[in-house]
Amino acid sequence: MIENFSQTFFPMKKYRKYTFYCCTFVFCVGLVWPAMYTNPVKGMKQSSFHPDSFWYYPWGKSVTHKGIDIFAGLNTGVTSVTNGLVVYSGTMSRGGKVVLVLGPKWRLHYYAHLNQSGVETLEWVGAGETIGGVGNTGNAQGKPYHLHYSVVTLIPYFWRIDDSRQGWKKMFYLNPKDYFSV
Repeated sequence: MIENFSQTFFPMKKYRKYTFYCCTFVFCVGLVWPAMYTNPVKGMKQSSFHPDSFWYYPWGKSVTHKGIDIFAGLNTGVTSVTNGLVVYSGTMSRGGKVVLVLGPKWRLHYYAHLNQSGVETLEWVGAGETIGGVGNTGNAQGKPYHLHYSVVTLIPYFWRIDDSRQGWKKMFYLNPKDYFSV
């Protein structure tokens, strides 16, 4: 009886090959999906951020700064750097109001300290589309208004590991300034 129940409700053996091929196809499409990049903050200039702030140590509770802070006025438009799927739009303790976009090459684009979010989870966004406004929410309260922007790869780049503080995390964090043109 238990055997019939499991075969009825979990016919995994029957669809294992189909599932494998579908997952492989989706993974490969994510890798070859063409990427178009724009700047994450409207009106952003070279002087809006410090180019050496990525992987800066020491940096508060996170130990090492794994992104770039782009300074702008309150509610300045924050745009999606690339096409992608909003996998999270909500609040986190350190990031405050955040938006997380899954883009090409299986990379997550993280936008934090927003004053407002203009997108919902599972919404599709295009490169250059407004997704929120610059703010100082989360652990940025009381600091100048800015966007914290990070890029995380879901496919580890093992060759990037080094002996710096949290250097093993470099296999996941990519330098955000490589994804905009200023």
